[in-house]
Order: sequence, then C-alpha cells, then structure tokens
Amino acid sequence: GVGQDITEMRTAMAEQQRIADGLARFIQTANAPIFGVDVTGRVTEWNRKAEEVSGFTKEEALGQMLIDEFIAEENRYQVHCALERAWQGDESANFEMMLVSKDGSKVEILLNATPTRLSDGKVTGWAGVGQDITVLREAMQRSEQVAADWTRMIDTTNAPIFCIEASGLITEWNQKAAEISGWGKEEAMGKSLVDNFIKEDCREEVSLILKQALEGHGAVNYDFPLCTKDGQRREILLNTTTRRSADGVVRGVMGVGQDITEMRTAMAEQQRIADGLARFIQTANAPIFGVDVTGRVTEWNRKAEEVSGFTKEEALGQMLIDEFIAEENRYQVHCALERAWQGDESANFEMMLVSKDGSKVEILLNATPTRLSDGKVTGWAGVGQDITVLREAMQRSEQVAADWTRMIDTTNAPIFCIEASGLITEWNQKAAEISGWGKEEAMGKSLVDNFIKEDCREEVSLILKQALEGHGAVNYDFPLCTKDGQRREILLNTTTRRSADGVVRGVMGVGQDIT
Repeated sequence: GVGQDITEMRTAMAEQQRIADGLARFIQTANAPIFGVDVTGRVTEWNRKAEEVSGFTKEEALGQMLIDEFIAEENRYQVHCALERAWQGDESANFEMMLVSKDGSKVEILLNATPTRLSDGKVTGWAGVGQDITVLREAMQRSEQVAADWTRMIDTTNAPIFCIEASGLITEWNQKAAEISGWGKEEAMGKSLVDNFIKEDCREEVSLILKQALEGHGAVNYDFPLCTKDGQRREILLNTTTRRSADGVVRGVMGVGQDITEMRTAMAEQQRIADGLARFIQTANAPIFGVDVTGRVTEWNRKAEEVSGFTKEEALGQMLIDEFIAEENRYQVHCALERAWQGDESANFEMMLVSKDGSKVEILLNATPTRLSDGKVTGWAGVGQDITVLREAMQRSEQVAADWTRMIDTTNAPIFCIEASGLITEWNQKAAEISGWGKEEAMGKSLVDNFIKEDCREEVSLILKQALEGHGAVNYDFPLCTKDGQRREILLNTTTRRSADGVVRGVMGVGQDIT
C-alpha cells in the first residue's frame, strides 16, 4: 500500500471550515445589515439585520434583483454606479442607499461596497455592510429645519435686525435692515457697523452702547441713528442683546429694532405743532473591532487603523475599554460587552474612540457575540461607522437652532408666534413680562380671544389674516390686554412664518412697547 499522511491537511481543512462557519455565523447574526449580490445584480446575501430593517425575509430576497426590487427609484442610479465600480474591483467609499421596506417605508442605509473574489482574484460579486441612519438623518433634518426656520424668520421679519461679532463687523443684516438702509446684505456683511452706517457725530455714543451690550448690558429702546445709502438718517428704536454660545461665551450683539422715522417725524411734527401746537472585516470600509471574553482586542481592521491611528499590531491583545475608549463612555461600552458575552444581540450604541493623537472619534457600533460551533460565546465583534462628521454637523445645526431660539426668547423686544388657526406657539420673556401672562399660560391659547379686548378683535383678526396671506404689517398699533386688564400699546411688525417648501405655518410678531 502507498499512502499519504493527510493529517495536517485534514486539520487545516477543519480549521478553514471552522473559520468559514464562524464568518457565516457572524454575517448572519451581525447587528448591521449585510447585503451581497452577484455580477448580475441578484441578491446572494441578506442577513438577519437586513431582514429586520427591510421586512423582507432572506428567502424572499435571495435571487431577486437588488436595485429593481429593493431600492427607491430616485436612488437606483447611484447604487448602480457603486455596483459597477465594485465589480471592476474598486473599493468604494461610503454611499447612501435608500432601501424600500416591505411596508413601503424608506430606510436610509449608509453603506460600504466591497468586491467579493475567488482565490484567483476574479470578482464574483459585491458585499456591503451598512448602518441604518434613518433616525440620525431625521434628527439632523429636524435641527436643520429649526435653524432654517429661525434664520428665515429673522431674515424676513418686518423689523430691522442686525448682528455684529465682538470686533464690530456685521454678521447678519436682514431684509428689513436692507430695505430701510438701502444697503443690500452683500454690501453690509463683514463691514464695521459703526464706521460705515453711523454718522461721525454719533459714532462715539453708538460704540459705547455696543460695548455695553458685549459686556452683557443690553440696551432697551435706544434711539439708533442709522445712516442710509443715500445719506439720510433713519431713526431706529433699538433693543440690543448679547449673543452667547451654549457655554456662555460672548459671540457678539444682536439688535432688533423698529423704524420709527415716520413716527418720529410725525412726533416731531406733532411736537412742532405742539410747540407752535435668527470596505470586508479587514478590507471593509467600515471599522470592525473584535474582543475576547476578557475584553482584549482580537480584531482591528484597516478602517479601524485608519480612524484610530493605531496599527493592528499595536491594538491586538490590548484591553479595548481601558486603552481605546474615552473615560466618560467606558461604562456604556462595558455594559454592551457584558450583554454580548451573555449572548445578547445588542442594538446600535455609540462608542467614543480615543485616537492615537488624542482626538475623539464617535463610532456608531453594533455589538454581536462571536461563537464556537457548539454555540459557546468566545467574544464580541462590532461593525461601526464613523459618525463624527455627522454628529458635528448635527451639533452645529442644533447650536444654530438653540442660538436663535435663545436669542428670540431673551431679546428685549416682545415676540410671539401663532399658527394658522390663531393659537399661540411662541411667547417670549419680554411678551410675558409686558402682558403679565407667563409662557405656560399663553401657549396654545387664541391670541385674539384671550389677549385682545373685544372692541379691537375684529381689526386685529384682519391684520393677522393679512399676515397669513403674506402681507405683514409694519408699525401696527397693537392693543395688548394685560393679565390685570390694562391696555399696553405695542408698535408691532407681523411676518408670515413659512416652512422650507414655502407652506404658510403661521405668523410671527415683533414689537416694541411704546405705552
């Protein structure tokens, strides 16, 4: 008999099978949706998370054309181009794929496209690891909407509004300021307010008022002498408010005014008359991490190296939490590891990775237990997405929204907003102070029915109706009824509130108490 000792080969084959089984289990049980297609575009992989986010079972998806059956029509060309690049061997960067679920809803997936190959390098298809970013995108859009809403309202209100930075250079100049002064926004932005829009004989006094506002002492009803493009002087009844960041640092000054030139002229005339009478595992383009049951790193792919700055050799064997996670986020990651080691399939959680240079990288991660063929948990693997840029963009949008909201609430001019039905949706501190009605008391109530005396309701309703139709009022004498029954005379400018697509949402009123 002539034989061959195939013990080592059989052992190697068993090890290869174990690795293949483990990888197949990882793909099927990963908490990130994983998709695969062949070179014809037909689905070859559809893991449990893909079933969950789409509503389609693996049996329903396999063999179907990915683009034609599961991708929103408006996103099919982009996905087609990504598949074409992958089939040509290109490692595509992140791209967004709009998946249409079984119930017809759309799920936004941030996906990495990686070509799948035979041992000879021949491309056999494409695999993608994704993250469902629908909720993140919706939150971002809401923040952007709030910021855009306030910015638009600030720009279109019938009161002149400007902002300056600490150096005195103009950073905001709304339409009304442009209209009154004759200087367009492009002409005004970046210029010194005092040096360019105030006549020389008034600059010292205006500089003092702005300096006091930068120190936290806003002015109320300051008679601001604006110099127009044609050299005329406009009298602006101005309230100045210190602009601060969320951490309280002074960023500049905002001024909200009312053009009282005509009124002042009339007053002057009256006085005259009176005197006369706001890429997969290692090559995947998503960072993938693995740890054993002791918490030591067992996997650290190329993308993980890229986002962290630490090589795989530097990371392997290190304690993940102690060495690579920001202190304030360690407890949350520890809890996710504990749940994975107990066999729990954890949902998305955020992991704050500390990179080699000390900067923090925010990773949206899925924790999945790794197991032997007998089901014994051997550790934990996570597929992540670097959402640092997304988070920063969200925070910037939230900051803008919060900044405008805070400024609106704390400005020294009474500001209210109503919806189309006439119910109050904003009631700032100054409105509460003047009326005696707190924000909680005013919100949701009818402005006309509760805050206007009966004999003036018809006229005020007409003014609000005209604003809802796009015709804001300028310097309307608004008769506000206070909590104690007194009448306060408010010099009011009304502005139509619109959504980003132009739909009328209500009215905003900015006033000055001239009682």
